[in-house]
Amino acid sequence: MSAPTSKRRWLTICAVTATMGLIGLPASAAVRPGTPFGLRQQAAQAEQRLQHKSTPHTFAAKAADEGDGDGGESDAIQEGADQRAEARTSPGVVAPGAFSAAWGQLRSLPQTGGDWRHLTGLAYDSDDPRYRDIDSNSSAGMGKVTGRATAVAADDQGHVYQGSAGGGVWRSSTGGGHWEPISDQLPTQSTGALALDGQGRLWLGTGEANTNTDAYLGAGVFVRADPAHGSFSARSRVGGAELDSTTIHAIRFGAGKAWAATSKGVRSHPLADLSGPWRLEFAPNPDYLPGGSLAADPSAPYKNITTDVAIDPRDPSKVVLAVGWRGGDTYNGFYSQVNGSWQRLTSLGDLPTDAASVGSVTFARSADGSRYYVTDQSPQQQSSDPNSALAGIFVSKSGSPLGPWTRIADYHQLAAAGSGMQQEGDLPGSQSWYDQSLQVDPTNPDHVYAGLEEIFETSDAGANWKAVGPYWNFNFACWSIDPAQQTGSCPTTTHPDQHGLAVGSYQGHPYLYAANDGGTYRRPLVGQTDASGHATDWASLNDGTIDTLEYYSVGIGKDPAAHGVAVTGGLQDNGQSMLRPHDRVMGSNFGGDGGDSIADPANGCNIVQEYVYLAVNVTQNCGVNDGSWLNDPSKATSWSIAPADNALGGAGARFIAPLAADTADPNHWVAGGRHVWTQAQGYAIRSADAWTAAYDLGPGHVSTAVAAAHGTVYAAWCGPCNNQGFTRGIAVGNADGTGWRQLSLPADGSSVPNRYLSGLTVDPSDATHVFVAVNGFSRHWTEGPGAGFGHVYESHDSGAHWTDISADLPDVPADSLVLLPNGGLALATDLGVLYRAPHRGNWQRLGELPAVAVDQLKLGPDHRLYAATHGRGLFAMSLEDLD
Repeated sequence: MSAPTSKRRWLTICAVTATMGLIGLPASAAVRPGTPFGLRQQAAQAEQRLQHKSTPHTFAAKAADEGDGDGGESDAIQEGADQRAEARTSPGVVAPGAFSAAWGQLRSLPQTGGDWRHLTGLAYDSDDPRYRDIDSNSSAGMGKVTGRATAVAADDQGHVYQGSAGGGVWRSSTGGGHWEPISDQLPTQSTGALALDGQGRLWLGTGEANTNTDAYLGAGVFVRADPAHGSFSARSRVGGAELDSTTIHAIRFGAGKAWAATSKGVRSHPLADLSGPWRLEFAPNPDYLPGGSLAADPSAPYKNITTDVAIDPRDPSKVVLAVGWRGGDTYNGFYSQVNGSWQRLTSLGDLPTDAASVGSVTFARSADGSRYYVTDQSPQQQSSDPNSALAGIFVSKSGSPLGPWTRIADYHQLAAAGSGMQQEGDLPGSQSWYDQSLQVDPTNPDHVYAGLEEIFETSDAGANWKAVGPYWNFNFACWSIDPAQQTGSCPTTTHPDQHGLAVGSYQGHPYLYAANDGGTYRRPLVGQTDASGHATDWASLNDGTIDTLEYYSVGIGKDPAAHGVAVTGGLQDNGQSMLRPHDRVMGSNFGGDGGDSIADPANGCNIVQEYVYLAVNVTQNCGVNDGSWLNDPSKATSWSIAPADNALGGAGARFIAPLAADTADPNHWVAGGRHVWTQAQGYAIRSADAWTAAYDLGPGHVSTAVAAAHGTVYAAWCGPCNNQGFTRGIAVGNADGTGWRQLSLPADGSSVPNRYLSGLTVDPSDATHVFVAVNGFSRHWTEGPGAGFGHVYESHDSGAHWTDISADLPDVPADSLVLLPNGGLALATDLGVLYRAPHRGNWQRLGELPAVAVDQLKLGPDHRLYAATHGRGLFAMSLEDLD
């Protein structure tokens, strides 16, 4: 049986930011045209990639990129890359320290009664046999998953440490599994690097450095002296505030120092005394650092990026720095000290040294010091080669990072090694700016694992390679959709998109640990493979005791077959989850990236969900299917109903676009793109033609939030949405297309601040009574026109006049808000949920959550408030605790 061509591609749409919050990309930093978008569109977009040729993405090209309205897929990728960051940085540049200050303000607020109930503390099976529908990726072979793991470390006593993108650091004492969180007391849960030093201390570099849309900046480096016990605390920070508001790509040890490759240059710290400040070893453009003359320049966050440090084990005075922005810049290159100053290296053998060919870089060295390995992503290749950005994998058989280096793999060789990525326009290394990791077997310097989108293994220093962890199994003859099998007769694989590799032992057995967009997996260090070179011994360690799932949305409805509610939600790179009463394992009924979601309160198996760019789908049976649609398409139980704006990509809708049901009629929906779309067929809708364009927001404008009550619709929008001429607004009108008008929102922020409008809620009993949530930071931190103050505004006259009701609300990005039945307000922010009681002016912390972003709040039919966190799963709280 051949694999379905409609399978959804795991998306990796990524960006960086300039605050201690998210990292915002300049337009020129767009993900290269080769990055894959969703599976229904895979073939067509691969063709686009083959046809598209562009100039290298450098800051000089920014104006040209923005001014070209015919950028095709390149523009679409740019939109996805910037969305989450733009919400937190526009209309200008945010000064470092904003997030730290917000954390302090939030902790000073009183806390309400009531407790959050964790809903997703069970295993999440991406291959759940119940959900083999046309839009599901179930049967791909990845098994149990959780949220993105960005780093992993392990020792020889069975302790494994996983760092997650937004859910903190977790420890296992059983070689993987039975996890417990150990960083919840820190002001950030974003991990950039983990490393064990020679004394067994665990070093945590906060701030994810993968330059993706939902990466957060960090609060520095923390050390746990006895990582097998206890937890990190704020007092365990190394040095002072030097690394606040940075990302940390790698921590290395040598010459009695810890070396940190960060977004603000390379710094070092003595290993013997952790109290002093970090020393700045090298920054290629120091004027762009905080306090420098160009610190406020929009390109400042990209002018001092470093990705790794290589130290010669035989002569620690020989150090090579990998420096450069993966989108390309003139300072990119390898640097080493010459006569006391850092100089660019110009000759390293096969390893490129020119600025156009050095991007994101990862080093690894053998335990005996005889080998150094490196992976290099080429900015020039990223912009000119539609197939891959991978410059290659290289070895220095002298053991010195100064080489000479020899190329031992390129993307052609890896594609021929059993890769699951065989389509022109999408070959291994196409996302090597995002997916990179290397690990050398401590007992064999020629035995190496390389992580890109997939995991490759060589036992002979690169002469031969095997794809031991292929992207998925859909492309292989062993695959079957049969629900009686996980993935046909194929062996299980890992989730794609590899970010970390480590070797550790448990009960005397050595294992390889792999951290990726689906959590952490392991296999024996010297394992078994089948005839295709695919490993037959991968085990998922995502056993349900760890929950780092990154939700964008949540939907709740009464379960039609059991007492209780069915809960669904859209996830970054892990599809759409489905949790029903009595489930022991949560399933995935839609694949790829899950965006916004709506569920019928009266029947939770009636679900509408978004893929990306308003690629909307509907099901009326929770997506349950035995896969028979593959031979008989009429047996599919989900339908694509995307409004027409979906076809325009980023010009027609945000990457994660807003959906809402009318509070008075759950069968009346609103979808926001360039147009405000409405439809009244409810969950019986089967055709995209059922949508009506109720209002055109105008060229260059796209919806950021929508809400409706009794046929009155509100739509917030932005365009441009970045700091290059940022504008925003709110339109209001009727679902039938009549009475539409743009509200008067002066650009100077004199009414509602001139920042990203991320949430709307309408009083169910009075459609003229509306609230708006404002993202980003106030003008205290944001250097941009009209940034203003406040995060929550209220209107009693359909938006003609607005009142700031923020009061003592911390200056923290606001994401979503809900008007509760008791008249109180619940507000989702990047640091948890806040509550304003009815007839009160002040705010309180609503329960206790880690320092994690809450993307969406929804009311359930069971009198509970539901929170979709971007890093710690789903939570619910009884409203009775607030009555």
